This record gives sequence, C-alpha cells and structure tokens, in this order.
Amino acid sequence: MTAKKKEPGFEERLAQVETLIGELEEGNLPLAEALNRYEAGIKALDAIEKELGEATQRLTILRAQADGTEAEEPLEAGL
Repeated sequence: MTAKKKEPGFEERLAQVETLIGELEEGNLPLAEALNRYEAGIKALDAIEKELGEATQRLTILRAQADGTEAEEPLEAGL
C-alpha cells in the first residue's frame, strides 16, 4: 500500500509563506529561484484563502427565535 502524502495544514502553510517572504526580502536569491519561491508563496496563499473561506462557511451562530426554537444562521448574518 502506498501512503498518501499528507497535505500541509493551515499553520504549516502560513509558516511556509512567512519563510518564503523572509527569503525574498533578503534579496540574495538568483532571479529564477526568487520566482520559484514567489510562485510557491502564491500557491500556499491560495490554499490558505480557500481553507479560511471553508472555515467561515462552517461557522454558524445559533440564535433563539421568537418562538423559542433555534435556527442556524451564517456568521455574516449576525454581524
């Protein structure tokens, strides 16, 4: 059996982006390597944005309705 490669989680991706930013800010990379790091950072940021969007969709607020029943509303509806 082949083990599936585990996708990095939110925290790992965020740390990766921070590392990549630091490397790019140093300015010591050859252009081709800087572009590779930039592309990797953009991919990681896209994955982070997707994960945050999914988490936002899952977040709900239970509100008591006038008749005492509970209803789920998206988080944005309560803001």
